[in-house]
Amino acid sequence: MAESGAVAFRPKQIEVRIVIDPDGYRPNVGIVIMNAEGRVFWARRVHRDGWQFPQGGMNTDETPLEAMYRELREETGLLPQHVEVLAATPGWLRYRLPQRAIRRRDRLVCIGQKQVWFLLQLKGDESAVRLDLTDKPEFDHWRWVDFWYPLEHVVTFKRGVYSRALRHLAPTARSVAGAGAIPTPQPDPRDARGPRSYGRQRPRHSGGGATQGGMPAESAPN
Repeated sequence: MAESGAVAFRPKQIEVRIVIDPDGYRPNVGIVIMNAEGRVFWARRVHRDGWQFPQGGMNTDETPLEAMYRELREETGLLPQHVEVLAATPGWLRYRLPQRAIRRRDRLVCIGQKQVWFLLQLKGDESAVRLDLTDKPEFDHWRWVDFWYPLEHVVTFKRGVYSRALRHLAPTARSVAGAGAIPTPQPDPRDARGPRSYGRQRPRHSGGGATQGGMPAESAPN
């Protein structure tokens, strides 16, 4: 909860045109925040049962790194000095929105997101996390979970891009947190599209604002 007398963070209100590429994908960044134990930040969207990593669209005047730091501040309250950038995915990773989430009456129709994913390590104490610094918070609760846990629990239409992002970032995460914290996934013969056996899949609840909450249901993307 916000400290008494705290002033809400309000990003500068600048008119920036949001771009959708010719294929209908909006540029976006995804953020994986890892603690010293190799667990990752997992947050529940406001007024929804869906849990996910922080993410958000890029503005026309931003690089992916600039957009990542802005989204990090807006969605988690963390500043650049609170984290270390460990790795990023090369190029764009794409996912399509479900038909119900596509706004076909818009002048520019967005059919999905194309993302650059960043792996960050939290430096210092997790008390720096603040979910209430904007007028319209993205999340209302968060917790630490095992590295591969999100692949089984994110909304269905994001599982493919989460798998590609985490598999790319896993070697760097493993080199920092150790092989015990980031086990190598084994292919599941029931699913030829990619690995689904991820070792321990236990959420670890944080003492600072984390709650138990139920399993995530599908929710609209941000």
